[in-house]
Amino acid sequence: MTPPAVTLLDVARAAGVSKSTVSDALQGSGRVAEATRDRVRAVAEELGYRPNSAARRLRRSSTGAVGLHLPQTATRLDYYMNLAFGAVQRAQEEGLDVVLLAPGGGASGPLASRVDGLLVIDPEIGDSAVPGLLDSGVPVVTGERYLGPSPAPAGAVVCDNAASLRALLDHVHERGARRPALLTPEGTSAWAQALRETAAAWGTSRRTEVALRTVPFAATEADTDAATRELLATDPGIDAVVCAPDGAAPGTLRAAAGLGRTVGADLLVASCVDGTANRSANPPVTAVDLRPADYGRACAELLCDILAGRAAPGTVRHHTSVLETRASTTGSQHP
Repeated sequence: MTPPAVTLLDVARAAGVSKSTVSDALQGSGRVAEATRDRVRAVAEELGYRPNSAARRLRRSSTGAVGLHLPQTATRLDYYMNLAFGAVQRAQEEGLDVVLLAPGGGASGPLASRVDGLLVIDPEIGDSAVPGLLDSGVPVVTGERYLGPSPAPAGAVVCDNAASLRALLDHVHERGARRPALLTPEGTSAWAQALRETAAAWGTSRRTEVALRTVPFAATEADTDAATRELLATDPGIDAVVCAPDGAAPGTLRAAAGLGRTVGADLLVASCVDGTANRSANPPVTAVDLRPADYGRACAELLCDILAGRAAPGTVRHHTSVLETRASTTGSQHP
């Protein structure tokens, strides 16, 4: 005889919490302490609990839409537009529309009743909308981790940003650079923090220092032009500049030319984010291709899987990137 299915009540009794707490913990919603959420998920897995997706849809009617929250600077960056297109495409395959949330807008009240779930991309501690989105009562998947104190998302898709920067720094080191610098983005995103920490750790391992200059998260070419000029004027020994923000590396190329430096020879230039600006620059810029459309698709796919019961709340998936080497670092070997 087939044993009876494990119920929410069974999990609640075994975990010593209420049935509603179990429901919130497993759906990634509500105000549940992280330790309690982890304990409930562990008990549910041990008991073999499987959510009844059909019953869940009956209890909460589907809206046929998911929300997408991007950083406030997203409209200026190709990366986020490509990411959004990938997310929309995957959601449509599931029969879901995507609602783009206005910058600074939360998900409390009417909005939470108009979407089945939320995608929150590159959440920053300084973004006042994020805590409300994470506590909206619907499953939330984040693109990168949220470092602030809020309910844990139902899932996350993360990139190994540390590995990407190490690959860039290793590459310019192999090409002869011994005094690299990083134009790092301001802000409190997991990406910005990972870049700063990785640069420091890489410098320690190589017994050198990676010079840091902070630029806006969505730095323009003018921003990186000014930052590079100041950097090279302060320390003419800099022989490689890694530019973090999307689309801003051509500003570093312009500054180098103005200072009489030869990119690809006595100054190597690379970018943490690839895009049209890097590919069409003169010389083309070595960069990390984060595959943003595929990343957006992966985020939407995880949310769809959680909504359909194909993935458990708390699932974390990983997205890979590719280093594209070009003339800005391979023009000639350092002497």
